[in-house]
Amino acid sequence: MLTAIPPNIPPPQVETISPTLTRDDLVEEVKLTIISHPYLDDTMNKIRQEPIPWEEYTNVGLISENEMAMIKHVENKSVEELEPIMTEHGRYYALLYLELMQKLARVDTLQKVLVLIHDMLNEHEERIYLFHEAKKDNPEFPFGPFHKVLSINDEFIGIQSSKLLTMLICSTSHRDINIHEFFRWITFQLQSRQQHIVDLNIQILDALFHVPEYRTAFWETPHAIDTLVSILKANKHSDPQKIYELTFAIWLLTFDEQVAKNLDKKCKIIPVLLDYAKSTPKEKVIRVIIATFKNLIEKAPTENMSAMLVAKLLPFTEHLATRKWSDQEIVDDIEYMITELQQNFQSLSTFEVYASEVETGRLHWESPSHASENFWKQNANRLNEKDQHLLRLLARLLSTSTDFTVLAIACHDLGQYVKYSSDPNSKSYLQSIGAKQRIMELMTHQDAGVRYQALCATQKYFAMTT
Repeated sequence: MLTAIPPNIPPPQVETISPTLTRDDLVEEVKLTIISHPYLDDTMNKIRQEPIPWEEYTNVGLISENEMAMIKHVENKSVEELEPIMTEHGRYYALLYLELMQKLARVDTLQKVLVLIHDMLNEHEERIYLFHEAKKDNPEFPFGPFHKVLSINDEFIGIQSSKLLTMLICSTSHRDINIHEFFRWITFQLQSRQQHIVDLNIQILDALFHVPEYRTAFWETPHAIDTLVSILKANKHSDPQKIYELTFAIWLLTFDEQVAKNLDKKCKIIPVLLDYAKSTPKEKVIRVIIATFKNLIEKAPTENMSAMLVAKLLPFTEHLATRKWSDQEIVDDIEYMITELQQNFQSLSTFEVYASEVETGRLHWESPSHASENFWKQNANRLNEKDQHLLRLLARLLSTSTDFTVLAIACHDLGQYVKYSSDPNSKSYLQSIGAKQRIMELMTHQDAGVRYQALCATQKYFAMTT
């Protein structure tokens, strides 16, 4: 393995890779996150056994006699056998491998070169600096050759070159100017049907997100954050390590203020993370989720607090406070969240709570706003604000939700709206956004509660004069 420290516990306060760090410090940062999979190990073992006709390449001028001799000197050598060779000639091998990556095109030879690089770095991550030094010989080094081969349609070349590219990116204060292109490539890989491809790319993101600028770059990549969150939502029954790696990536992203402000608005991440925290038996998963919530509160309280209260995060954190934890940091984070949530709960207006319910799609009969005639007398007209924003969201819930309770409450609320709104156009608003037709369709719904609320809403609609 190229990395030796598994991410069982999130490193505390991972915030940045400073340009002032020494080379050794940067190498240690890389080792914080493991990037490994049995698929890679098995494939590399098979590639080692496949002979490459280096002599033929020499004959046609693709490689020189000296390059061939250097390759044959290290091919299939053990870690121990490579030690003295790399100690004396490591810089020349780093330069050789980068040049081969740049000029060769055959899949089998590129696979072999990637294995040679792996063997050079195996148990010696500090040798990564030799590849950075190659920049003196070619300004496209060390990143360029790895970006180039990502376009080759080969699974192993793609994942191994992206793994090595990640090690290079995370072991220098110099920023990769092609990082947006790399994130587009990763986003495509995250949509693979091959689970090992998805798993490895999540590990790669866990490493890259240690660099603050790259969190922003990922957020700005089209479809990137949606793809990552969709994987999280689809893997509720996966093993805890995979859930941890996914939530670890989300946590690192939320150190970015732009991400913290917009993540829940865009992806409805708060209820998803809360569900995982409730269902997981693993402390490390709960810890990273609570740390994510803390980031969302610290970085963007205005944008996230209402959604947290609607999702009932306060009673959950109060429950967590009664449990025993092995790490003081999670205890501190829980106490911080309880304090902040309690203070905001007291200052939040009833309508703000209701608006957050609608925006998150988490409607509950327990909320006093639904049953209160007073609430609707005072607030029905507010559903027309911002171009009928809340009204349109309720209508959308009628068409998209599969939760019977949500459907019933949405019908009820739209009935109350048309009953108490003083706007003479309220009925035409419902008709123009499709709510009237959908409510009438729900009068034949399989659930009795939905049918009843749809019937009541229809009666109110036709009882009110235009």
